[in-house]
Formats: sequence, structure tokens, C-alpha cells
Amino acid sequence: MENFIATYQSELLTTCITIAVLLILKFVTNKTIRKVGKLSDIVEARTLLITKYVSGLLTILGIGALTFIWGVNYREVGTLFASVFAVIGVALFASWSILSNVTAGVILFFSFPFKIGDKVKILDKDIESEEPYLIEDIKAFHVNLRKENGELLVYPNNLMMQKAVSLINTKELHKVQDELI
Repeated sequence: MENFIATYQSELLTTCITIAVLLILKFVTNKTIRKVGKLSDIVEARTLLITKYVSGLLTILGIGALTFIWGVNYREVGTLFASVFAVIGVALFASWSILSNVTAGVILFFSFPFKIGDKVKILDKDIESEEPYLIEDIKAFHVNLRKENGELLVYPNNLMMQKAVSLINTKELHKVQDELI
């Protein structure tokens, strides 16, 4: 054991530093995401979802850093990663809309002008209704929109970014109406 520690002293020290930096980064990003979620009045479930995405990304970066630190044979790892990424690439190409919806969900988390409880109109020729929808929930892949008659529309996140959406903010309307009365 002493021989192992003496032989790999620099790698062990660098590994400890890398893990500490990753843990600090995870803590800081989680705090930042929670603060953004709280300031933007975003539902806690959405905040936790984005936190999971960032944590996964940091874990992948950490694994990559550790393989670099320990000097893993890149030819063997390269072959493994090439095979894995080829399979993942084919799977993502086959389901590109899922990837675009997840990406749109992350983007909408940080720059979404609408919140749960707001009323919106989607200006899409495929949606025949002129009636506004209530935003009931915002998920990783889609947004749940409900009409006043109870009809539920599950609308993909990527279309929320691509189509024109007008906000009928009922909270602001009520505030203005109360001030006028």
C-alpha cells in the first residue's frame, strides 16, 4: 500500500483536488440554479430537473478529467468511446426531437417569459383554437396547456420556442383592474 501511494502520489493529489473542485462547482451551480428558479418564480420540480442535468454534465467532465490524470491508454478508451458515441449518435439522430425538446426545456428554464398559471395564446395554424390556454405544468419535454373547457394540450418545448406565443398575463390584468376600481 505504501508503495502504491509513493508511486502514484501526484495522481492521488491531483485526483483529490479535481474531486474537490467538482464538488465546489456542483454546490455553486446548484445554489445559482436554485436562486434563478426562486427569483423567476419557477416551480421547484423544474429547478430540480435542471440541477440534475448540470450535475450529470459535471460528472461526465469529472470522469474525463480523471482519465486524463491517471493516463489511461487513449487508444483503448478512444475505441470504446467511438463505439459508444456511434450508438448514441444513431439513437439521437433517430430521436432528434427528444434531444431538441430537452435542450429547449433547459433554455426555457433560464429565459422563459411565461410561468405556470399564466394564460397564453399559441399563434400556430395547426391549432384551431383562438381561446387562450392556461399553463398548467412545464416538463422536460413538453408544456401542459389547458383550455377553460378542460381540454388538455401537450405542446412540445421546441415548438414553444419556434412558434409565436402571446402572453395574456392574468396576474397583471387583475392588478391593473384592481387599481382602476
